[in-house]
Amino acid sequence: MRKVNLTLGRRKNGMKRLRTYMQTDILRLLRPKGKKLALIKQAKLIQLMGNLLNNGFNLGEVINFLALSKLVEKEFVFKMHQGLSSGKSLSEILESLSFSKNVVTQLALVEVHGNLVGTMQLVELHLKKQLKVKKKLIEVATYPVVLLVFLIGIMWGLKNYLLPQLDKGNNFATLLINHLPLVFFSVGALIVLLTSLSIIIFKHISALTNFTFLVKVPLVSSFIRLYLTAYFSREWGNLIAQGVELRQIIELMKKQKSRIFAEVGIKLDLGLKAGQNFEQAVSHFSIFLPELSLMIEYGAIKDKLGLELSVYADECWEQFFSKIDRLMQLIQPLIFIFVALMIVLLYAAMLLPIYSNMGSGI
Repeated sequence: MRKVNLTLGRRKNGMKRLRTYMQTDILRLLRPKGKKLALIKQAKLIQLMGNLLNNGFNLGEVINFLALSKLVEKEFVFKMHQGLSSGKSLSEILESLSFSKNVVTQLALVEVHGNLVGTMQLVELHLKKQLKVKKKLIEVATYPVVLLVFLIGIMWGLKNYLLPQLDKGNNFATLLINHLPLVFFSVGALIVLLTSLSIIIFKHISALTNFTFLVKVPLVSSFIRLYLTAYFSREWGNLIAQGVELRQIIELMKKQKSRIFAEVGIKLDLGLKAGQNFEQAVSHFSIFLPELSLMIEYGAIKDKLGLELSVYADECWEQFFSKIDRLMQLIQPLIFIFVALMIVLLYAAMLLPIYSNMGSGI
């Protein structure tokens, strides 16, 4: 009896612990997360802060101005006050407002090269370009997606109400009506699942390994290379132009919160310790355009490496956003062609069984 009581007592305690854990876990999920500053507001905040800092305001005065002007929500101003009071830098304060790690890294490097105004202007420009791309993508996708969902709804209605009243044919359009809604939702679920798994796997693998794999994928390789080449060229150009030594630049890179920035810094450090010069070490990275190492060699010969890298970075950014624009212009016609094909098949599926019945009636 004692053994039975002990076993029952353990089970009850175990159930209590499990129930407590599940309740705690559910409470964590239900607990509201902090608000994230929207991309458009991030761009406006960077623009305003850059103008104020350029006009002689210090960081404390900028935050006080934001509080008085009510241009930014109280919650974000409060976070900025808290960060300033605890001795955080500008990059750390913006990180608490959910700015991307790339922006945080760029502003963290300002503390070394000192080109705050120029960096703020570049960050503002790129946030606005990101916003433009995001808006364009929404514009391109909204109407075709709504139309496609509407067509799938019609097909579901035809499958359940029209086709049962007609002789079931074996034509492709009728089969499409019968199976497309299921196929569409299955493919959608599969894409969501694969995307989620990819994100989880990528988070547990080094960023350099992830990008090295992505540059081998034909459709995205040119975008990845252009983006990373422009990003690193600009930061290296800013630092070198301000007289920061290469060894110090690499040590700074290794300490940054951006995973790809830190990992490239570690690999560059190993290359330099192995006796390679800067352009040789950079040429071993498949994530960069081959021209980058040539630009480094050319700039070093002319003793204008910082300037050459900055100019090259601007050209790469222009190419990157031009490619994004061309891609956006290509996506919409492709979606419309697909939707038009669905409409033709829908009409065929409606009319072919009717004509078939009319023919058999005659």
